[in-house]
Amino acid sequence: MTSRFQMKWVIGDSDHGNLVREFLKKEDISRTALTDIKFKGGCILVNGEEVNVRYRLAANDELTVIFPIESPGEGLLGEEIPLSILYEDEFLLVVNKPAGMNTIPSREHPVGSLANALVGYYQRFGLRATSHIVTRLDRDTSGIVLIAKHRHVHHLFSLMQRSGDVKRTYVAFAEGVLSPDQGTIKAPIGRKEDSIIEREVREDGQYACTHYRVLEKHPAFTYVELSLDTGRTHQIRVHMSYLKHPLLGDDLYGGDLTFIDRQALHCKKIKFMHPFHKKEMEFSAPLPKDMGDLLIDEIRNDV
Repeated sequence: MTSRFQMKWVIGDSDHGNLVREFLKKEDISRTALTDIKFKGGCILVNGEEVNVRYRLAANDELTVIFPIESPGEGLLGEEIPLSILYEDEFLLVVNKPAGMNTIPSREHPVGSLANALVGYYQRFGLRATSHIVTRLDRDTSGIVLIAKHRHVHHLFSLMQRSGDVKRTYVAFAEGVLSPDQGTIKAPIGRKEDSIIEREVREDGQYACTHYRVLEKHPAFTYVELSLDTGRTHQIRVHMSYLKHPLLGDDLYGGDLTFIDRQALHCKKIKFMHPFHKKEMEFSAPLPKDMGDLLIDEIRNDV
């Protein structure tokens, strides 16, 4: 792995005469990235010679952008924590996060997070990078997390998320028998006034939209598949509680702790277009043991 992330282009006839700045804007290089390149150790080369963003390009020029070296923040320590890697290339990682692991450190859990594990993993392989987590999950939600290996890759994924081009599918165990068998929940979500953590459906909240489809019905719970049009904090948990079908194990939103001691929610699939290879990527993660065992037990009880 190289220590500095680079991108290269051969300039075509349609970009002849354009400024470097204009070309890079078209290639979704952000203003923040250009500022970092200028002041934090990056550079822009045309045919091997350093130039600035006001340089005027010619057809067949070779343009190279070398981004600055990235380092983790002082408070983000690398740790040797095993990672369940589903896919990795020079641009990104897809991992299967276990329940009980924070995505990023918190005041209550300053170590042991996925971000700590990533920094430790990069350090072992000599990659000068920090943690760029594209799709976060709550501490007690298991499943797929998408990670960018560089700030610019993260920026490209953020643009894709805004346009709905990073699609995640979740499965969950919701209390009771959910009916109808499929539907859409459109209910705005905001912070609960007396809590810094808890969210609720409220008129002055942000627009939130969740789609669900029933997979199986059991006496104690409904096995349901969910997808999101928006990404509000605790969105699935809040919307299912709003329907009077909180997730099993989700004591924050009224879920029953009899069967499982964490919210029974798992991100099982992700689909996106690779930002550089321009190839559709899709990854799946099986149900974790606690949810899988509970489902098997319930099926046996049904027989």
